[in-house]
Amino acid sequence: METGKKYTDFNSFYQYYLTEHSDNKNRMLHFTGTLILILFLLAGIITGRWIFFALIPVVGYGFAWVGHYFIERNKPATFTYPLYSLASDFVMFWHILTGRINQKLVEAKKKIEHS
Repeated sequence: METGKKYTDFNSFYQYYLTEHSDNKNRMLHFTGTLILILFLLAGIITGRWIFFALIPVVGYGFAWVGHYFIERNKPATFTYPLYSLASDFVMFWHILTGRINQKLVEAKKKIEHS
């Protein structure tokens, strides 16, 4: 969904972000990439091996971009809103982890449809 809309606050961007992740397979790829990213960050801190830090963007973006290009067939929001997109990925990770993602997706679709 390319809206051309300029997002100036995180909450409205997150609603849009969720609608760009409506396919569960894409969300699971994002979740997996973010989980591995967190594990690599911890491994880098614990072991002091810089390779873990170097791999963070590869796994973080790699899993997400596969989901966008091959599943959702849309352009990742990272290219237009890099900071909002990064923050949204962690919020979406939390919503998946806590079982609230379906509720949040329904709310987002309603808000986007009415705007």
